[in-house]
Amino acid sequence: MINKKIAFLGAGSMAEAMISGMAESGNIAKENIIVTNRSNQDRLNLIHEKYGVRTVLKDDLDFSEVDHFILAMKPKDIDTVLADIKDRIHSNQVVVSVLAGISTGYMEDRLNINQQVIRVMPNTSSMLRESATAMSPGQYTDMDQVLVAKELLRSIGEVFVIEEDKMDVFTGIAGSGPAYFYYLMEHIEKTGRAEGMDSETLREIGAQTLLGAAKMMLERDESPTELRENVTSPNGTTAAGLDALDQSGGGEAISAAIKGAASRSKELSKEIEGLLVGSK
Repeated sequence: MINKKIAFLGAGSMAEAMISGMAESGNIAKENIIVTNRSNQDRLNLIHEKYGVRTVLKDDLDFSEVDHFILAMKPKDIDTVLADIKDRIHSNQVVVSVLAGISTGYMEDRLNINQQVIRVMPNTSSMLRESATAMSPGQYTDMDQVLVAKELLRSIGEVFVIEEDKMDVFTGIAGSGPAYFYYLMEHIEKTGRAEGMDSETLREIGAQTLLGAAKMMLERDESPTELRENVTSPNGTTAAGLDALDQSGGGEAISAAIKGAASRSKELSKEIEGLLVGSK
């Protein structure tokens, strides 16, 4: 059990996915999960009813009792929030941001000297406690706090500590990655329906196939290439399917998707921080 109190500053969809996973994990007491927003009491009531966590309007939050603040509002509101919390927190507390495009350095510049900051990128599978989550600590963050934050985030899936300059490519792989698999499933279902199969059965077949393949990669020592070769008989059905995939540019398309998402992530970081600085 994690004996820390955390406060979500914001209650949007990503925050709710994380709240759901943490509340269901049993790794942290629900009364130690606090959810706030500026003024939407109805939204807070809904969160409390669904997950049993504490909810308060931000102005009613006792900042002194919180160990980790999770920033989960819209990126455009970051400057307002940082200015608001700067004089209400101290360096032993940790600011954890799930905001796309906001660097640790940007937050450190706007908070107290030596403020501990961690940048986090989860994905929507947090709701099922199956997120692939990246975290990059800022320059003032103690290793003990990194370990605590990692354990906290493990409540919603697997956690990977990476260098911050790798966050864009991580976004292209894991942040956007679920959409690639959903897109693959769309085409599996579309093709199967054209061949006379029903959608419900196709969804179960396709999802189980993806799940099984993922478990093979996680639980066996073989590389993806070796696993692929193990199921590909010369002149067999799998070889024919892979040949068609290759001729259609499947491999290049996957690489292009990752690079495209990573490039857009980098652009968004510059745009968001540029707009925020320019609005001063």
